[in-house]
Order: sequence, then C-alpha cells, then structure tokens
Amino acid sequence: MAKEVRGDFYPVPMVDQNMRPGTVARLIIFILVLIISAVLFGLFRERFGDPFLLGMLGVLAMIGVGFLFATAMGFVQIAPRSTGDELSKAFVDSMAQGLVVTDVKNRIIYANRAYADMTGATSAADVRTVEGLLSDMPEASPVIHRLVSGLRDGQQGDGEFRLGQAIRPGSGSAADPGAHWYRVQARSFRMPGQRQPLNAWKLADISREREEQERFFLDLQKAIDHLDNAPAGFFSTDQEGRVTYINATLAGWLGIDLASFTPGSVSLSDFVAGDGMALVNSVRPEPGKVRNAVINFDLTTMKGEALPVRFLHRVTATKDGHVGPARTIVLNLNEGEDASADLRASEVRFTRFFNSTPMAIAGVDKEGRILRTNAPFLSLFGSEVDRDALDRRVRLDTVICERDRPAFAAALEKARQRQADIAPIDTMLPGNEERHIRFYVNAVADGDGAEEAAIVYAVDTTEQKALEAQMAQSQKMQAVGQLAGGIAHDFNNVLTAIIMASDLLLTNHRPSDSSFPDIMNIKQNANRAASLVRQLLAFSRKQTLRPEVLTLTDVLADLRMLLARLIGNDIKLQIDHGRDLWPVKVDIGQLEQVIVNLAVNARDAMPEGGALTVRTRNVTEDEAKAFQYRELEASDYVLVEIEDNGSGIPPDILKKIFEPFFTTKDVGKGTGLGLSMVYGIIKQTGGFIFCDSEVGKGTVFRIFLPRYMPEIVAQPAADTEQKILTGDADSQKIAAPVKVVDTVKDLSGSATVLLVEDEDAVRMGGVRALTSRGYTVHEASSGVEALELFAELDGKVDIVVSDVVMPEMDGPTLLGELRKRQPDIKFVFVSGYAEDAFAKNLPEDAQFGFLPKPFSLKQLATVVKEVLEA
Repeated sequence: MAKEVRGDFYPVPMVDQNMRPGTVARLIIFILVLIISAVLFGLFRERFGDPFLLGMLGVLAMIGVGFLFATAMGFVQIAPRSTGDELSKAFVDSMAQGLVVTDVKNRIIYANRAYADMTGATSAADVRTVEGLLSDMPEASPVIHRLVSGLRDGQQGDGEFRLGQAIRPGSGSAADPGAHWYRVQARSFRMPGQRQPLNAWKLADISREREEQERFFLDLQKAIDHLDNAPAGFFSTDQEGRVTYINATLAGWLGIDLASFTPGSVSLSDFVAGDGMALVNSVRPEPGKVRNAVINFDLTTMKGEALPVRFLHRVTATKDGHVGPARTIVLNLNEGEDASADLRASEVRFTRFFNSTPMAIAGVDKEGRILRTNAPFLSLFGSEVDRDALDRRVRLDTVICERDRPAFAAALEKARQRQADIAPIDTMLPGNEERHIRFYVNAVADGDGAEEAAIVYAVDTTEQKALEAQMAQSQKMQAVGQLAGGIAHDFNNVLTAIIMASDLLLTNHRPSDSSFPDIMNIKQNANRAASLVRQLLAFSRKQTLRPEVLTLTDVLADLRMLLARLIGNDIKLQIDHGRDLWPVKVDIGQLEQVIVNLAVNARDAMPEGGALTVRTRNVTEDEAKAFQYRELEASDYVLVEIEDNGSGIPPDILKKIFEPFFTTKDVGKGTGLGLSMVYGIIKQTGGFIFCDSEVGKGTVFRIFLPRYMPEIVAQPAADTEQKILTGDADSQKIAAPVKVVDTVKDLSGSATVLLVEDEDAVRMGGVRALTSRGYTVHEASSGVEALELFAELDGKVDIVVSDVVMPEMDGPTLLGELRKRQPDIKFVFVSGYAEDAFAKNLPEDAQFGFLPKPFSLKQLATVVKEVLEA
C-alpha cells in the first residue's frame, strides 16, 4: 500500500510489502488468548464464585503492572523498529536509480519512488516488474531474457539497451528527444528468516552519460584526424619498442595499411634500416626523467625501399631506470624544396653514407674525446657509449683495453701531426677479453678549423680471432693426430711381432718351465702397449669401430652398477633418462669407455664427495642452433650430459683438455690420453663433445650423438649370407670383421695361403703360425711380388692374407688386381687402422675379412679358418 511522503527524511517507497517477520502471527495469537481468557473467566465464575474471580483478577493485575514496569525499564520491547532498517531504507529510497525487488513468483515486494517515476507508475497498482515492462520491447528483450535466465541459475548480471523513446513518455533529452539509453542490473539475495531468495532489479537512465561519451568520442576523432593529416609523421612505442600508434602520414610513407594495423603487432626495429636502432637505443634518460634527441638515419618501407628521415625522439624512463614509452615526430628528408635544397640533399647523402657503412666510425678531438659517431659505432660499443656519454665527451680509450691505451695515444699523436702511415691497433674490450676490436686511426686531411683531430675506424674481429684460433687448434690436433696414427701403425707392427713371437714361445714351453712366467710377462706388457696404441688410434680417429644401432637408455641402465662402484660411496650418482630417445649408431664398447672415462675424471675432481649426474634427452635441429658452440652443426642429436659439482677446470686448462699427452695429474699417474681418446671416439662416430666448467662450481661434458635415421634399401634375400663378409647391412662399404670367438676348437687346415706383409718380423710370425696349423703358406713382401707369385702358382691360391699399407702396391689395389684374375678370391685384410679408412676405395661388391693389429697366432688362425668356411 502507498504511504505518505515524509519530505523531511526521504521519499517514501511506492510499494513496501516487507512487514516485520512474525508480527501478524503474534497479533492473531494475542486475540486468541484474550478470547480464551474471557471464556475461562465465565466458566470459573459459575463454578467457583466471585471470590475466586477476584483473586485471579488480582494476580493478573500484578502481572500486568510488572509487565508495564519491565517495558518502561526497557527489559521488554514490543516489535521495536531497527535503526539499521531505517538507515537502509533511507539510502535505497534516496537513490536516483530505480530499484524493484520481486520474489520467486515475480511478485513485487518493494519498489522505490525513483523506479515509479522512471516507469511512469502513479500508484502501487501501476508498478510493474522489469521483465513485464521490457520483455516485449525488441530492443531490450534480449538483455532482459539473459538476466532472467541468469537469476534462475543464481547468477547476477547487467546489460545496456537503447529504446526509441523513454519508458515514461515525455522524458526525452534535449540532444535526442526520442532515444534513451538504459542500464539494467539484476541479482538475487536472501532475507533473514526466509527460505526463498528475492530478486533485486536496478534500472538507470544513462542517456546523459552516453551523450557525454559521444561528445568526447567526436572530439577525439577530430584530434586524431588532425594528427593523421599532419605534414609530419608521428608514432608512439611502448617500453618493449612495439609500435602502439602510427599516424596516417607516416603509414603512407612506409606503405602500411592502417585498416589492418594492430597496435603492438610490429616493432620499431622492423622499419629501421641497418644499425639505426643503435642510435635509437642510445637515447637513455636518467631514472624518472625525459630525454629528447634528434636522429638522422634511414627507415625501410614495406617495399624494402630506403627512406631518409629525421627523428625528433622523446623517451621517458621509470623511477627504477627502465626505458618507458617513447613519442617521436618523423620528418621526411626527401620532401620540401627551398633555397637550401642542395645543402639538404648533401646532408641526406652524407648521413646515409655515414650511418649505413658496416664499419664503426667516430670523430675524436686532440684529447681523444668522442665528438660524434655513426650507428655501427653505437651498435658495437652500445654498452659503453650512449648519448649521455657523447654529451659528456668521454674519451675513446675507455673502450680500449688498458694495456693498449699507450699504443692508441701514440697513434692519435701521429694523426695530430698529419702522418699517414699509422699502424692499426688490435685490442680487446675492457673486462671482456673475448671481444676483439681492431682500430684504425686516420688523420683529418683539412685540419684548419676542423673540430676533429682524427677519424677512428673500428672493426669487430672477434669472429676472425675465433676462426684463427680454431684453425690453429685444428691444424695442431690434425698434425698430432697424424703423428699419433703413424706411430701407432708402426708400433702395431712391432707389437704384432712381439705377441706372435711370445705365442710361438708359449707353444714350446709348459707352465712348469722356468721361462714360462717371463714369456707371459712379455705378452702381458705387449697387450698393455696395445691398449695405449688403441688410445692413440682413437685420438687420430683411425681405430676400428663396431657401430650398431642402440638406445642410450639401455646402455646407461647396464652401466649404472659399474659407475656406482667406480665413483665410490661418497659421490651420489643420478641418471636421468630422457623420454622417447632417438636411436643412435655407435660402438657400444667405445661409448661405454667414454662414459666411464668421464665418470672417473669427475670422481677425481670431487675428492671430498659430491654428486655426479648423467642426463640424456633429444635435441632437435632448432634447439641445436641455440647452443653457443661454433663447431656444432644444426641437426637432430641425442644429448648426453655428464655433470659434477667438483672443483671445476680453470679457463686456461679448459682449452687444452682434449690435447693428447696433456694432463694435470702427477707424473706417473696419467698418460694424458684419456680425454683425447674420448674426443677421438666421439668425432669418429660423427658426434661432437664440448666442455663447460666454472672453478668452484663444477663441470659438465655435453656429447651430441647424431640421430640414426634408417635407410630402407631393397636387397635380395640371397645376399643375406654375404653380409657377414661385406658388412653392407646399412648400405655402407665398411667391412664387418669376422668375430673371433674362443669356441672354435679346430683351427687346422690344408688350404693354400698367400701371405703378403712388408714387415719381415710380422710376416715370419704369420708364416710359422699358419704352417703349424697345416696350411701351405706362400709369402710376399709387397703387392707386386704377390701378383707375380700368384701368376707362378697359376691362381691356385685358396685365400690371401694381406697388409693394407705397403710400398709399391697397397692391399686394396692388390685385391682389385686379383679379382680381375679370380673374381671369387677370398681375402683378409690386416691393418692397424680402422677398416673404413680403406674400404671406401674398394668396389661396392668387394668381399673380405678384417683382422686388426696387433693380433695373436690364435686370432690369425681363427680369421683364416672362418673366412675359408664362410
């Protein structure tokens, strides 16, 4: 029901059905109590008489008096009105927005006066819900239906809509008398003591707000239009250098389509030509301040054309010193013709030449202070020289290593004296010995009135120095490798003769003979020497490998127990297996030797204990490019990392760790071939190995093994047997040596053998070994002699055993000549080098066995026997 207006407080609500909970119920109970009391009084009076009635009335009178006193003292209150309720209603009823509250059955519980005025209701009966009022209007119904659906799910929401006229006719605005904008909000809430929620709808007329927004938008559009059509270009960038705004003038110069331009999608560096960004980045304001600069350089249009411009650049900095947003006016130096057109053209040409040259240039005065620079100079020395440094006229020798500053001072003095022949200065950046710079100091031709005393040109020679060092190291390693390989080859022949001679002696001496231990000692030391030779061959990459396709996860799992025993209990071993590792093709024995060797070195670097971690993972071609290793080629690899937290390796030693015979261990405790052997094995496998170390923190070796990609080659089934000898399981011309196993018991034979060996001791030992097994042996000291002997025997030779490296005619040439005479001749190569060192010179269908030096009598007899039977 409508209430009267209390203007001294607030407009009373149009509808207020929210009575105090329990008031009606208490009133009904009170009336029922009075009726029951009257009936009981009548009954008791008839039964007990007037005295009883008077007594009861006295008792009730005392209770009533007590109740009155309790009420007066405040112990009892009858339906007190909450001050909080009064305050809430005062706030809600004074709102300029309309508010209506409905229950779950969409019945109106409360509506303030503003809602009635907004909807045109003059009485409580005229008040309608928001849904009933607006759901039939096409402009507002989508918003209302969405809010109603949200209320059913207990979600609040809001929305805006535009009506062709006001909800209450006659309330149109002056700017737009017909149309009105409204904002509606809806939410549900619960009253204390009530189970069902209530829905609150707030309706506001925002037409005036929209008018202000449209007026502001029009003013902004005018300002943007003025800026877009200005005769100069303008753009702004954020702290990351991304272009957030560009006007139409500059966009037209650069060929940018503003319709498709997205703020932040491009960076300023995308349009600056050459090293021009070095000039832009050199403008560094102090923390919390702004800095202006004028820069002349070239921009690059979307067509790739050069556009000479002048930047009026303004940069801000945050309080912590970080570069903030920038605002820049751009002048097109190609536009505008006046009396100074020729001067302008000359200035443009010089600026473009000065900033576009790949050489860093700086002008210095007679004290060596920098007067002006080009963009490449700032790009090269950007961390040491900026606009502030140029303003302060810093000395150029501040970017020169202290030891080379006297040489620069002498060169500057020669330039002041107009001397032409001034030697260049090779130096390094102060505090960074890895950055090499070469300075050329030239005298200024016309010194009269010139501010500059000299022009200094600087070239970054870091890459050149690195390549020179790498080439020198490569040549040194190659020379040492050739020397090691040559020594190993000759030493192999000596060891072969010693081992075979000791085997012949052992066949004639029993273990009980007094000479037997001495002969065994000779053979054991010869085998130890053979192990050193294998290390030399590994370094020279000429050792014999048995590559096979395998997964590193299985290899490391099998090595775990061995590594744990080698490093001891004081070092914690952790192996992290990469997921889905690619296969690799390596010699498993050599790879295990590599890992064991690196683990032992890590153990020696942690005498007090520590942690050793072995990790594996796949490295894609893109990831390989991210590694800062010059030699690493971009490809797919399986990476093995062996990391310790030991003492680390100093930088001067780190450069030499892979060199042969270099060791930091005490005399007699190391040969210096361990890491060189590791290096040779990995390189011969086709991989790469690098070492990173920091003194006091540890060392990590990274081994990059090429990913194995199987090639599908169709081969006849009949060729399967031949793979044992030809070794072309992967379509490679690499011989697969016949396995020497101890299970072969009968090594005797009656075949005719042609033994070709230029070393007399080795040849004599081989003849005796094979003759003792029953073979008929013919010996030759060279390939030419072997051909003559083969002709004398009319080709009645069952097998040829030949050395690879011989004078006059080597082993592969001998095989080719013999195949012309007897295509199915059986052949065994004997060499101290790996079989792939000579197999590439053989025909694709060549069949042969291989026996690496040094070898024993039993190994020689076993290979000959198996090749004959194959």
